[in-house]
Amino acid sequence: MKKLVFGLLASAAMLAGCASPSNSLDYAAFENAAPTSILVLPPINNSPEVMAPYGLLAQIAAPIAESGYYVFPVALVYNTFKENGLTVANDIHAVDYATLKSVFGADTALYVTIEEYGTSYVVLSSDTVVSASAILVDLSTGERLWTGSARASSAEQRSSDDQSLAVMLIGAAVNQIVETLTDKGFEIAGIAANRMLSSESYNGLLYGPRSPKYGQPVVSQRKQ
Repeated sequence: MKKLVFGLLASAAMLAGCASPSNSLDYAAFENAAPTSILVLPPINNSPEVMAPYGLLAQIAAPIAESGYYVFPVALVYNTFKENGLTVANDIHAVDYATLKSVFGADTALYVTIEEYGTSYVVLSSDTVVSASAILVDLSTGERLWTGSARASSAEQRSSDDQSLAVMLIGAAVNQIVETLTDKGFEIAGIAANRMLSSESYNGLLYGPRSPKYGQPVVSQRKQ
C-alpha cells in the first residue's frame, strides 16, 4: 500500500512539474517579427459598464511603453477612426490589416476585449473587478504574435480577517458606494493592464527595442 501511495505521489509530482512549461507561451513568432511599434485598437466591451473602454484605454499604454515599444497615442487613434466614420469597436476590429498599416504605419495592432469592468454587490462582499484579454497581430503578415489575459479585483487589497455578519454587510455596502463614487475601476484597470501586458509579468510582452532589457527573456522563459 505504501509503495502504491508513494508511486501515485511521485507521478503527481512529475505531472505538476510538467504542467508549468505547458502554460508558458511560444514566443518564436514574436521574436522573429521583432516589432517596434504597437497600435492599440479601441477595446470591444462585453461588460455592462459603458465607460469600461475609456477606463482601460487610459491605462493600457503605460505597460506597453515601459516594456520598450512605441505606442500610438490612444486618443489620436480613436479620433482617426471617428473621423473616418468608425466609432464601434467591433467595426474597428474588422478593418483589414493592410489598411491599418497603411494609415498608421504600425508594425503590430493590439486587439483588446473587456469581459468584466465595474463594482458589484454580492451579499457579503462588494468588489470592483476588471478582466480583459488581448491579441497582438503582425500587420504585415496577419500572424498572431502573442495572446494574453488578466483579471484584477479590489478584493485583493482588503484584509480577509474574520468579521461579524453585520460588519461584513455594512462593509460591503460602504465599499460599493466608495468604489463607485471614486471610480475604483480606473485603478483596478491599471493593475489588470499591467498584469496582462508588462514584460515583467508572467507571459507578458517581450521586451521591446526601447527597453534596456531588450533581448532578455520574459518571466515565463526564465529559469527558476
